[in-house]
Amino acid sequence: MIDKNISILGSGTMGHSIALTAALAGFSIKVWGNDQHDIERGSKELHRKLGILVAEEVIDESKSKEITERIQFTLSIGKCIQDASFIIEAVPEILDLKQRLYEQLDQRCSMDVILASNTSGLSPTAIASRMKHPERMIVTHFWNPAHLIPLVEVVRGEKTADKTVKKALSLLSAMNKKPIEVKKDILGSIGNRLQYALFREAQHILEIGAATVEEIDAAVRYSIGRRLTVTGPFMTADMGGLDVFHHISDYLFKDLSIAPTSLSTMKTLVAEGKYGQKNGAGFYQWSPEFSEKMNAEREKELIKWLKMDLMI
Repeated sequence: MIDKNISILGSGTMGHSIALTAALAGFSIKVWGNDQHDIERGSKELHRKLGILVAEEVIDESKSKEITERIQFTLSIGKCIQDASFIIEAVPEILDLKQRLYEQLDQRCSMDVILASNTSGLSPTAIASRMKHPERMIVTHFWNPAHLIPLVEVVRGEKTADKTVKKALSLLSAMNKKPIEVKKDILGSIGNRLQYALFREAQHILEIGAATVEEIDAAVRYSIGRRLTVTGPFMTADMGGLDVFHHISDYLFKDLSIAPTSLSTMKTLVAEGKYGQKNGAGFYQWSPEFSEKMNAEREKELIKWLKMDLMI
């Protein structure tokens, strides 16, 4: 039987969203925030997301109230981790910060408690390097927004025990997620390696003047973006014919970008302080109206898939 008491350390973008996805599945959640501002911001975003789920008829008002009651915010780490059997850390991506936190948790938590990190890029082996019991540390990488994206990458460190992996996979499945095991501690795990391989080639196509930003995005949205929701790269190849994919790979791979860093347009934008949606300009111009429109469209599309997953 799965213990449904989970603690989440961090109430920011990922922390409150992980709390929401767990509460949707019936778990009781305690969420630690670094200060009152973090808690208020996380709570506000949590209620905003719940409001959208009610408006989209994923849940009703009574269910929303139940979910809210399952989530408790606190400024005390001690109170947050008390009685938890599974702790998910979602603090900033600073290795030393995480190492110090896991060293502390390792000392304070009983041996049956699993310590999981939501890191998207740091090594679980490195994070656990100061722990006396690194066998109970693992990465559970949720994708943003965590309450709408099903995938969670479960990444082993060099000393992660098999029973830790098994417990993590079981718990995440009970949370209605689609967990996958990453058997080696590789940089970027699986999803980010695939995502950035695509992004590198997109940058290359832009650099050589073969298409505009809008045309490249459209090529993904209206072709492989549609198909890959049903078939991943290996199944796509099987269905298209491995002989065909083999021959195309032989002549196309040598022409694909192997750039070891971001390409010039990306570097220029960052040097000019144009970071995208967060400050109004990037590959696109992000007016408040455009930003609101695109965020709403993405959320609506992801909720459509969530309904399919939940068979609503």
